[in-house]
Amino acid sequence: MTGRHYLDHASTSPIRPEAVAAMDRWWAAGHGDPSRMHTEAMAARYEIEEARQQVADCFGARSREVVFTSGATESIAAAVRGASHRGAHQVLSAVEHSAVRLSAQRLGGRSSSGQRHQSTVVGVDSTGRVDPDEMAAAIQADTAAVHCQWANHEVGTVQPVAEVVAACRERFPDVLIHVDAAAAAGRVPIDFAETGADLMSISAHKFGGPPGIGALLVRRGLRLVPLLEGGDQERARRAGLENGAAIAGFAAACAVLDDDGSEQEASRAQTQTNTLRDRAQRLEGVVLYGHRTHRLPHLVCLGISDVEPQAVLIALDRAGVAAHSGSSCASESLEPSPVLEAMGLDAHHSLRLSVGWSTVDEDVDAAAQALEEALADLRRLRA
Repeated sequence: MTGRHYLDHASTSPIRPEAVAAMDRWWAAGHGDPSRMHTEAMAARYEIEEARQQVADCFGARSREVVFTSGATESIAAAVRGASHRGAHQVLSAVEHSAVRLSAQRLGGRSSSGQRHQSTVVGVDSTGRVDPDEMAAAIQADTAAVHCQWANHEVGTVQPVAEVVAACRERFPDVLIHVDAAAAAGRVPIDFAETGADLMSISAHKFGGPPGIGALLVRRGLRLVPLLEGGDQERARRAGLENGAAIAGFAAACAVLDDDGSEQEASRAQTQTNTLRDRAQRLEGVVLYGHRTHRLPHLVCLGISDVEPQAVLIALDRAGVAAHSGSSCASESLEPSPVLEAMGLDAHHSLRLSVGWSTVDEDVDAAAQALEEALADLRRLRA
């Protein structure tokens, strides 16, 4: 499609050519089931383990700590449910992704000790940042896990993850800590070992890998009740035949980032979003949401008064610009954004623009111009 400008990389980033090439090679090889003992199977096992090491290297983990999943949603569910046998209580911030929030809410039933499962939601400030001490204070004797995202998927605010981990460890040294890094992976440097966290969720499609593949990083020695049971794949931590082609594509995307691509892309993205932010804030009724400095480099969330987000998105799309509203009312649900509500902001009128590996300056200029024209036209109609 010509004349299009894709600025919705925070939802999903177009697959990188390196990932496509790696998947094509996998399919062409005619691999067998990597759990078997014949030649085709052993070739598949070798490539999967090579890919596992590449993913581990990209995110500062050991190879054996990488559990391949279908994506961050499954990884999050596996973390929530896998930790639930340790206690009946879970702690999460008010701006966590719905995958964390709903998994904790829907846990239901009782723990192994007979207590009913429950969760404590910790508030955030107006920029979307959590207070590490408040997160730690919410921990109880029966807390199974603490969930803290690396960065927010709607407004881009980066959380003080290291401080949260330190505060929680000081209060309860053995509490499990899970970090949802889906929005941040591939955008900022991530070192799983240095965070001190026990679990971390990642999706490949967020930074140019294929959809339908991700990982749950599990601290060495930690045992979780598996979410999916059946076979002994992934060292009995996630049953089901491995998606070898997607795993190969995931590793190829990680290899691009490891070859200094991450730093270069982040620098370019920061410049592009600075341009978007500066030009948008010159427009009437537009404000910046999220933290001004502690933020992801590729994402800008704007509050826009007096016009409906659906109308803005349609106008942008007609101008060739793909974007997203930070409010879920512009997607599957009619409810306002829980993230923006938790921040005390207008949860009904927002716009999210996000860049990625394939974004060029022309896309940014086109989006900024289209937004200016769309708001002018929509406000003229209201008048």
